[in-house]
Amino acid sequence: MKILKVSIIIVIFLVGAASLILYGFYRYNNKETKTLTDASRKNIPGSFIKLSQGVTHYQLEGPANAEVVILVHGFSVPYYIWDPTYDFLIKKGYRVLRYDMYGRGYSDRPNVPYNQDFYNTQILDLINQLKLGNKVNLAGVSFGGAVITNFTCSHPNLVNKVILVDPVYEQKKPVAPQYFTLYNETVNSGERAKGQMSDFLHPKAHPEWIKRYLPQMRYKGFGKALVSTMYNYNQDGKQSNTCLNSAGKNVLLIWGKADKTLPIRFSDSIRSVLKTDFFPVDGAAHLPMIEKADTVNAKILSFLKR
Repeated sequence: MKILKVSIIIVIFLVGAASLILYGFYRYNNKETKTLTDASRKNIPGSFIKLSQGVTHYQLEGPANAEVVILVHGFSVPYYIWDPTYDFLIKKGYRVLRYDMYGRGYSDRPNVPYNQDFYNTQILDLINQLKLGNKVNLAGVSFGGAVITNFTCSHPNLVNKVILVDPVYEQKKPVAPQYFTLYNETVNSGERAKGQMSDFLHPKAHPEWIKRYLPQMRYKGFGKALVSTMYNYNQDGKQSNTCLNSAGKNVLLIWGKADKTLPIRFSDSIRSVLKTDFFPVDGAAHLPMIEKADTVNAKILSFLKR
């Protein structure tokens, strides 16, 4: 009996020590030390608007009566991912909106399930509160492609044309418990930042990319928002693209031929159920609108004018 009691004490001690070590490792690696406030946003470029789910960081430029294009970024890189296209379309006379999804950039990080309805509501709120009209053009890259596909299916009367750039095809819930994934996301946040370079075919041509990504990671709720999206945004590629096809919209599908994040073979699955104008891009990986900006922008412009 005495040996059993000693064994139990040793186990409790070891578990406690391990817990302290894991917690210490978490605290040491946790970059989220700041809270987003009006004061912290004071010197941030762009505009801010209070929507139904929180404050959203956005930029909107172009003639008030011009045709509207909304640019939706990917899973974790904020709206600057659209820099070349944003500037180009404004110069061509379009009214262009780009924004940070909740949990990213300088938008709020509400503690709610990051599911399809949540992302759809953010776009709908922006359209209504910014008075963008009832026929906007939507462009989405990577995860943003899934977002605009599902938004169009839910609100076809609000959408004119759809532009998909290397869009996410499927997103399934991770097998591990959510708390484990959140812990892993926190202690390995540096790897997520560095991993953004794999989206380029020629990463050395974009030395500032990681530096631009890091500031959003300092605000509380970033990792939790990403993890919540992993577990709550269930994307069925065949179902959502079949739905988009039934909406009868003109769709431009752009894909970097050297994409390793979302290989171009997924375009075959999409085009098997969705009628598109397909535009594969040489010399580009996951972000062809950056690596081949002139080529992609020219195609987007011709598509919008058609």
